Amino acid sequence: MEGIDIPVFNERAVRASAGLLFLAGIVAFMTAALTDNYDPLRAFAFLFIVDMMLRLFVSARYTPSMFLGALMVRRQRPERVGADQKKLAWTLGLGMAFTSCIVMGFFAIDDTVTLVLCGVCLSILFLETAFGICVGCFLYRVFAKEKPQLCPGDTCNYVPPRRTEKRRQSLNPTRN
Repeated sequence: MEGIDIPVFNERAVRASAGLLFLAGIVAFMTAALTDNYDPLRAFAFLFIVDMMLRLFVSARYTPSMFLGALMVRRQRPERVGADQKKLAWTLGLGMAFTSCIVMGFFAIDDTVTLVLCGVCLSILFLETAFGICVGCFLYRVFAKEKPQLCPGDTCNYVPPRRTEKRRQSLNPTRN
């Protein structure tokens, strides 16, 4: 992008795609948990893996969830975030989905383990879509050798005020 010297993604489209994946995933999860029918959860896991693989190994613009997410937020101002952080988050999601599929399919481990693994993955998707909390971005910030740039919500640089400062600001809103 012009004026930005690192690869970036539109955070609004990424969050919208996470919301779409969460919606499909929670429906499949609840179907499995309530009816003991794991077929929708298997189908969702397969689609999730394909979506993450396309994002990581082809291009994010060719994934169905990113395309629909970008379409949904096309009238909003883009918020640019660093691609490296998001790619780590997607790698984490891909790894969790593969683990869940292996547990579900090849090892035929108890269904409760599958639901727990899927529940963790869905919780991370929920954090992303509802609160803008990117677990992969947090891990990137902790473990990367170089400092990340353009974090979601400016979490790379933002330092929240201490509790005492917040109280003073709320009691006297005219002072800066």
